[in-house]
Amino acid sequence: MMRAWILPVVLVLCGAVSAAGMVLAGNPGAAAVVIVLFVAFAGVNSPLIFPRSVGALEAQRRSEADGRPVVFWRPGCAYCLRLRMRLGRRARRLHWVDIWRDPAGAAVVRAANDGDETVPTVLVAGRPYVNPDPAWVREQLSRSA
Repeated sequence: MMRAWILPVVLVLCGAVSAAGMVLAGNPGAAAVVIVLFVAFAGVNSPLIFPRSVGALEAQRRSEADGRPVVFWRPGCAYCLRLRMRLGRRARRLHWVDIWRDPAGAAVVRAANDGDETVPTVLVAGRPYVNPDPAWVREQLSRSA
């Protein structure tokens, strides 16, 4: 769980150091802008922007019951962030599994990707799709509704 927060913490620390340097140089306005930008970027790269994760076994059980896709992701993944942003509010209807928090989820992803932890991997009706187009995921979600 801790490694999911490494990038956001480093971003905030870098922003704080940069802002402190700007304040010492006499630019408090620019320092405020820099710290806000770094904090915003840290927030986007944190687990907070993603829906609540469940375990892989629970997500697969729920998916079998309601037909919704399961998304395996990890914090800091640009492709996962792209999928999350392009899905918008619909993302909350999917079952999300953070592979850094769930070893069973990481095992599912490795099994689908020849041993690699390539994410996002989307499981639809028990079949894995690696880094699918967000429009295709929306279509799969609308089919399950």
